[in-house]
Amino acid sequence: MARKPKHKPETNKHLNRFKYTQDQAVEKPFNWSQMLRLFTYLKPYTKKLMPIAIIAMLVSTIVRLVVPILIGKVAIDGAIAHQDTSLLIKLVIGISVLYLLSYIGNVLRIKYVNILGQNVIYDLRKHLFSHVQRLSHKFFDSRSAGSILVRIMNDINSLQELFTNGIINLLMDVVMLTGIIVILLALSPKLALAILIIMPLMFYISTKLRRNIRRSWQQVRIQQSRINSHLNESIQGIRITQSFSQERENTEYFDGVNTDNFQSWRNATKKSALFRPFVEMCNAIGTVILIAYGAYLILQGDIEVGTFVSFAFFLGMFWEPISRLGQMYNQLLMAMASSERIFEFLDERPNVEEKKDAREIVDMNGHIEFDHVQFAYDDKRVALHDISLEMKQGQTVALVGHTGSGKSTVANLISRFYDPTKGAVKIDGIDLRDAAIDSVRQQISVVLQDTFIFSGTILENIRFGRPDASDEEVKEAAKVVGADDFIHRLKDSYETEVEERGNILSAGERQLLSFARALLANPKILILDEATASIDTETEVRIQKALGKLLKGRTAIIIAHRLSTIREADNIIVLQQGEILEQGSHDELMDQKGEYFDLVKAQFQMLDAM
Repeated sequence: MARKPKHKPETNKHLNRFKYTQDQAVEKPFNWSQMLRLFTYLKPYTKKLMPIAIIAMLVSTIVRLVVPILIGKVAIDGAIAHQDTSLLIKLVIGISVLYLLSYIGNVLRIKYVNILGQNVIYDLRKHLFSHVQRLSHKFFDSRSAGSILVRIMNDINSLQELFTNGIINLLMDVVMLTGIIVILLALSPKLALAILIIMPLMFYISTKLRRNIRRSWQQVRIQQSRINSHLNESIQGIRITQSFSQERENTEYFDGVNTDNFQSWRNATKKSALFRPFVEMCNAIGTVILIAYGAYLILQGDIEVGTFVSFAFFLGMFWEPISRLGQMYNQLLMAMASSERIFEFLDERPNVEEKKDAREIVDMNGHIEFDHVQFAYDDKRVALHDISLEMKQGQTVALVGHTGSGKSTVANLISRFYDPTKGAVKIDGIDLRDAAIDSVRQQISVVLQDTFIFSGTILENIRFGRPDASDEEVKEAAKVVGADDFIHRLKDSYETEVEERGNILSAGERQLLSFARALLANPKILILDEATASIDTETEVRIQKALGKLLKGRTAIIIAHRLSTIREADNIIVLQQGEILEQGSHDELMDQKGEYFDLVKAQFQMLDAM
């Protein structure tokens, strides 16, 4: 017996942590148009794989329909009744050949439906992942990585049974059910109608179960999303959890989420399991009717014994496809719940959309202009208020200000991760909303404070900036930014595996790799967003030496709290609450003795105090 996990009422507080996933059960009628949309992924395979699978299915189904007739009408009423041994031998050989054909048909059906299903799952997952990659930052701001992972993995996996077995099995069961009903009516209309009288009641009761079953599977998907979100958050934050000795509290949260997941599965399977016993009960009633009324008809001389035997065969076969159709409906309900969530993402449109006639910026100069730009992340939070500024080609511009002043927002608008609410951001005189997104971003490199290092080698991580770069170009970029020294000290030099998120490297080493990656991309615009914040003083000195080569001939935007890193900037823009407070060179701003002067003075006083 499976152990039921503990579930304390107070553990329900974990649900509050997952409100941002935007997952909730929705009451909707069965959406056949959505299912048809899901089946469009079969289209590329309808000419090759699908016909073979259907033909193989028809062969095995026809054999199953023919054999009971041969046994009842030919063997019992013919060969046995008339003691025709020759006919009986021929019949045995014929049935053996038919079963061999059925076996071959089943082998081919299983083989090709599995190939078909795996191809469809592959295409659907590829389509969803490619689409998600093109969505705007706002989409990822409102969803956890775990909830996105559930859509791409679990929800698509739940469709696997539908595509590998469900569709062909549905056709097979419909053909078999139709064939059985036609044959039964042909053999004996009276006995057939007596047996089939139970069907309307069965369909009425099964219809009542559908709504509850569908909602239960929706709830399963929601709970899976929550448990994946929590796992992703817990694993990524394990160092913080252990630092504050919160393992027990975190385990309690997980116990709550895990229990809800357990209970949702139990509830869904319990409701789904009601259908099969119901079908078996109907089968039992049909068997009683067959024995009682069939025996009566034999005594009355209305049917022969062979017909009765054929009916017994077909009755056993009759409830089998009905039972599978019930399971198929459960699969459709699961597919419905999953496809709703998949298509929700596929229907999501980027907030930053590219126009059909968007212009390609082939050779960017790097002249940036903000023309009365206003930007708000939402109705309550305005990040920039009527900003107008100019960054000339080749200039190094520093953005300074307190947290929340709008520095990173300016950088995000230049990379076109967001579009301005009002006004226009222009590069080389072209409004970014009129430009092709890839042509803009391919010529802009961004180095963040929390740099991301992918699993793989040092060489592969640097080459991420320009996949077609040679090994020599990669190593030259590393030398320019001063990363070559520490790379050679590693066990396998440039072929060293850095593990997930670059765990074997220090924060400073990861940052040096991100500089090398940016340099290799050879951008026209370079954005350094707190890029030196995680670097020690010694490494910062090396970076400062490399910045001269890194920034040469490029328009550079530097966001920094360490004001020592921006003294040589051509223009320093001081932002406060989304507005430009002052701007100028370091010397000019120091002479003004305004906000910038106070910031510099405060930092020096802090250093002296240390």
